[in-house]
Amino acid sequence: MPDRVQGQPLLVAEGVRKVYRTGMVEVQALANLSVVVGSGELVAVMGPSGSGKTTLLNCLSGLDDIDGGRVLIEGNDLFAMSDAARTSHRARSMGFIFQAFNLIPVFTVAENVELPLLLAGVRPKPARKQAGEMLERVGLGHRLDHRPNELSGGEQQRVTIARALVARPAIVWADEPTGNLDTHMAGQIVELLHELNRSEGQTIVLVTHDNAIGASCGRMLRLRDGRVVSDERQAGDGQRMPASPGSLLRTGA
Repeated sequence: MPDRVQGQPLLVAEGVRKVYRTGMVEVQALANLSVVVGSGELVAVMGPSGSGKTTLLNCLSGLDDIDGGRVLIEGNDLFAMSDAARTSHRARSMGFIFQAFNLIPVFTVAENVELPLLLAGVRPKPARKQAGEMLERVGLGHRLDHRPNELSGGEQQRVTIARALVARPAIVWADEPTGNLDTHMAGQIVELLHELNRSEGQTIVLVTHDNAIGASCGRMLRLRDGRVVSDERQAGDGQRMPASPGSLLRTGA
């Protein structure tokens, strides 16, 4: 992972507005939203349905355009870039974990994880090596040649985490990463994210509706009607989700 100063602003969003238009109807999904996230933070984003949680993730990551304000990642203004430059910056600096996994079914686990590296221009042999190392770290070193449909839901989500992290991004965006998992698997995934945050200093912004997951994070943003209505910092890492026996993150590699 590139050198980043713990706690220094990594994400700065200022006065971000997002409006959805359907015919004559306008819905303001984000209303002059401002937030700063420091390097190494694990931030939960919570709020009722329709409060703007996923819109916040999509706009602050540059997946969606905005109607006002600005978003800086490591000092780079996302919306001052061309579409091509923003796409390239997102590939280099961000990782994504989605509820639906979004793995390519005809690819093996290793091929899914190495894909971001290949797209970034890493040669095949070192890309495969890095993919294998990251899969080992999330406890799937024995599954390299399996395809997604041969894995459990929890294993598939660990593959998506490995894929999100393999290029050592500045920030990882996680949108309801446990939404398709049972309670046991959800606990494993949340504990893995905590371990990556603690051991790697990985910055993670996590959208969730689960109060236990939100309480486990060091910081919780609550949204309502596209606005941040509270920004709570919790002692330490909050009350973590129960860990399953044994660490899911392998040291070394």
